[in-house]
Amino acid sequence: MDISKLNSLVELYFKKTEEVDNKRPFLKWLKPNKPTYTWEDVTIRIFKLSSKIKSLINEGDRCLILSENRPYWLMTDIAIMNAGGISVPIFTTYSASDYEYILNDCKPSIIFVSNQNQFNKIKKFINSDIKKIISFEKIDTNSLLINEIIEEEMNEKIINRNLKRNMPACIIYTSGTSGNPKGVVLSHGGILSNCEGALELLEILIKKKDPIFLTWLPLSHSYEHTVQFIQIIIGAKIFYAESLEKLIPNMGVAKPTIMTAVPRFYQNLYTKINMNFDKQSGIKKYLIFKTLFFGKKTLKKEKLSFVEKIINFLCEKLVRKKIREQFGGNLQAFVSGGGALDQNIGEFLNAAGLPTLQGYGLTEASPVVSCNLPDLIKVETVGPPFRTNKVRIAEDGEILIKGENVMLGYWNLKEETEKVIKNGWLHTGDIGELDDNNYLKITDRKKDIIVNLGGDNISPSKIENILCLNEYIKQSFVYGDKKNYLVALIVCEKEIKNEQIKLIIENTNKSLTLIEKIKKFLLIHEEFTIENRMLTPTLKLKRKEIIKNYKQQLENLY
Repeated sequence: MDISKLNSLVELYFKKTEEVDNKRPFLKWLKPNKPTYTWEDVTIRIFKLSSKIKSLINEGDRCLILSENRPYWLMTDIAIMNAGGISVPIFTTYSASDYEYILNDCKPSIIFVSNQNQFNKIKKFINSDIKKIISFEKIDTNSLLINEIIEEEMNEKIINRNLKRNMPACIIYTSGTSGNPKGVVLSHGGILSNCEGALELLEILIKKKDPIFLTWLPLSHSYEHTVQFIQIIIGAKIFYAESLEKLIPNMGVAKPTIMTAVPRFYQNLYTKINMNFDKQSGIKKYLIFKTLFFGKKTLKKEKLSFVEKIINFLCEKLVRKKIREQFGGNLQAFVSGGGALDQNIGEFLNAAGLPTLQGYGLTEASPVVSCNLPDLIKVETVGPPFRTNKVRIAEDGEILIKGENVMLGYWNLKEETEKVIKNGWLHTGDIGELDDNNYLKITDRKKDIIVNLGGDNISPSKIENILCLNEYIKQSFVYGDKKNYLVALIVCEKEIKNEQIKLIIENTNKSLTLIEKIKKFLLIHEEFTIENRMLTPTLKLKRKEIIKNYKQQLENLY
């Protein structure tokens, strides 16, 4: 299939149905007693949903999706576009004010909602402009149940051939670390272009095993939203995880070959595996040490001696294989995106037998810009740019992107759009550099930089990542803009003593420059969460919100 010649994501799906065995399993939700849908099952449902939606909307109308991940999510997304609508996926973890803002901003004609719990979050913001509510499960309002649509006779098989690459496919609201979410308008061509770039990377992986994905990152996130079309292109079988808590046992069932996740997931994984390693002794402890030592050497393309190769072979069979089996045994690669992955974590996971490829992107770029390649992983980088987009480093170090993958603009925000897209170049707000292999390295974030009283630029996230490598520190927040030294909020369990954290910070300071050292800190026991609005839905710190909540305590440290 030549992706560059396709007009739309809808055409992509229907072209793929001509290539695959329609009786092949396609979608499976891992909740108990849920059916497996074949390609034929999914296609029939898309046709029926498309007819119903088309009877309710005008071309270009927005159709909202508020649901956790499940098979009907993908079917609905494709059906909306096939009916001439624009898909608007939103997070299930937004605050009430975010829901109110988004509904008023995009003015949807139809709302797809999964269940009563999700409907309760938005029902007070629903007005007469909304023509129909379609629910995946029964809810306490006059909604149309999706099963009723599926049970209807199929009158026509709509395939929308009027869609063009430069037309809007979806509006994805960025979670935003401050202020209201912004609606990023992505085109059919933008997402297709992104898929084309990703395919070069995936073709290396799917040669070895049939592709199986386990999806848990919300489909309302631009990363996972685009991944579902990559999954279609390669004819993957897709499992939807029950929940984050059940992710590891779900991996044992699904046996995925590829998994996408955000850095927080890998940080938790690193902590769990490390804690297990620390419990070992004797020959097991020795083999673990050698596994990591030789794994890191191999990762850096350093040669092993004959004896080292033998020991590394034993490590592969006795340690790495067992680790992989805990994750289903078929894993070809974890792909990390949505934030910076700590270099130590990247090296550790790769050395331990879990290939982890760090990529880089942003919603405004549909979203992936670059990714490490399986045959040359440089964990300190985010890999080479996809050939479908251009990357340039501006004079001040800012990463600029040009290509079909760049958004059409922010919904209803012309001035905001003009601030970030200049002469066709998307200004990312990230600072970076390209190395000799044309691998991109992110060195800073323009907006998150702390400028101290001496005028020095300091990256708080770098220090926070180092602090969070310690198993006693769950989260950290570094503060010190326009100050003469840095302080930190440290989130830990109640039984952890001040002296323990003081010792950890003293040791951490040894690896930091003078201006990066933490001089004072405050222990807190309330975690930064999505619910208390101090984390975005993709688990990034909402810096302004944290400062608002802890301003006085932070200032008291000076």
